[in-house]
Amino acid sequence: MALRDYQGVSPVLGARVYVDECALVIGRVTLGDDASLWPFAVARGDVNRIEIGARTNIQDGSVLHVVHDGPSVPGGLPLIIGDDVTVGHKAMLHAARIGHRCLIGMAAVVLDGAVIEDEVVLAAGSVVPPGKRLESHGLYMGNPAKRTRELTRTEIERLLYSAAHYVKIKDSHRGV
Repeated sequence: MALRDYQGVSPVLGARVYVDECALVIGRVTLGDDASLWPFAVARGDVNRIEIGARTNIQDGSVLHVVHDGPSVPGGLPLIIGDDVTVGHKAMLHAARIGHRCLIGMAAVVLDGAVIEDEVVLAAGSVVPPGKRLESHGLYMGNPAKRTRELTRTEIERLLYSAAHYVKIKDSHRGV
């Protein structure tokens, strides 16, 4: 696993976590039980903290970062990702809050101070501007991301299926 301390602070891993040898986790990063980071994903918790929930998967090439404590943002902004979240390939998540049971589409960008509530699907390539809130049970798409409709019960159930599927995949990569 590619884990790196930053100024004496080490990443904290829950039980059965998988971090691909080509991924990188730096500093104040906490990964919940059964979380996974896939090839070339980077979680850089150097100037603030990153929390990744249980059974959440961060797919290939995704970048996770934070905002430092400074005059324009006192206290800075962490990146908090809930449980059972699927983050698609090449997504960029920067100093935001993402609720439980969400899907962040491939190459989506979520910017500083944005809040994505529980059970949201953010379409591939969408951009969530700084400070924007995406309300629960919605499909959002575009740049800037806009709510296009309510999620169906089946789509909400698929959010848990996706997270559970990645738990199985990471277990096979771990040799379990």
